[in-house]
Amino acid sequence: MKKYGRSTVSEFLEDFVVYRNLDPIDSRLPSLTDIRERVGISTSGIPRKTSPEYARVIAYLLLAASQMREPKAQIERVVFLGDTRMNDGTAFQNICLAGNWPGMAFVASENEAPQQLEIDHRDAGTLIYANRWGAIDEFQAFCQEQGFDINEQTVVLLDLDKTTLGARGRNDKVIDQVRLEAGFETVSGYLEDEFDPSAFQTAYNILNQPEYHPFTADNQDFLVYICLILGGGLIELDELVVEVNSGRMVDFDQFIGYVNQNAERLPRELGGLHQDVFARVSQGDPTPFKEFRYKEYETTAGRMGNLDETATVDELLSKTITITQEVRQAALTWREHGALLFGISDKPDEASLPTDALKRQGCQPIHRIETDVVGG
Repeated sequence: MKKYGRSTVSEFLEDFVVYRNLDPIDSRLPSLTDIRERVGISTSGIPRKTSPEYARVIAYLLLAASQMREPKAQIERVVFLGDTRMNDGTAFQNICLAGNWPGMAFVASENEAPQQLEIDHRDAGTLIYANRWGAIDEFQAFCQEQGFDINEQTVVLLDLDKTTLGARGRNDKVIDQVRLEAGFETVSGYLEDEFDPSAFQTAYNILNQPEYHPFTADNQDFLVYICLILGGGLIELDELVVEVNSGRMVDFDQFIGYVNQNAERLPRELGGLHQDVFARVSQGDPTPFKEFRYKEYETTAGRMGNLDETATVDELLSKTITITQEVRQAALTWREHGALLFGISDKPDEASLPTDALKRQGCQPIHRIETDVVGG
């Protein structure tokens, strides 16, 4: 691994980025509200990354961005860079189907096994799985061999979290650390002297496991809220685990309903917070614990470019959220060849953008914060 100085994700994406709310940062592009009816989304909720509705929104935005850049340009193919087989692989296929485009996807997660590539041909595009981010060079060669030109008729979709920033298997643990730190600070702020760091860590570690995803919906807002309620003493962790494992407590909606029925037993300082979270959940907001996510933005920004130039590569990868050089270099090359670059992230907007107060202090969205670049 080497250091490649510092940069920002906006170096190659500018503001062609959408976070979880699907409202583009570039204000010239239409918002989700503007295009709901046009893409056939009748409900008020925000589509999640693996849904066909999400793909239709992204396809519409890509066409709008392409027209804005060059009115006569046509999108003929899609390249997708991501880090998870399930979420990114499904999103890639759905986007290809939504736009009726052929596609190539590179999905990487670094590990210590010998380098290997797995090619998965599907009706809606070809996926290449790799255990090295450096294998993106082989991905580019494969595209060329297949006659899949990455040029002005191509749109390149870059997943941000654990791909462009905090590469999975290399630097992703720092992203997890800052989220946990944000949860820790948020919960301790409410419970104050009653906060038990060890109990919070234990509850978080247990309920963050895949076996509890049906209960938590793999939603960090839900998980941190649950840990806060546990810390407030309404229900004990052991009791909750028994209820979930027995099937008597099946999902988060049931849990927050239980809390609402017993709200009078909550410590006074949690009552108002619960009502706020409960109202947002009832409205279908996938990011109902706003204070936690605002804190996540602060902790994330605090881990970008936070070490001086004397820091070693190992220190950067363990303490800083870095830009993945292999992804950056490929993106810059493809942009030179005329491709349209577009960034997507399932990270909540509240955890990715500064509040108005922080904006006035000069704080920037995550993709515009300068940080270290590391790669092979």
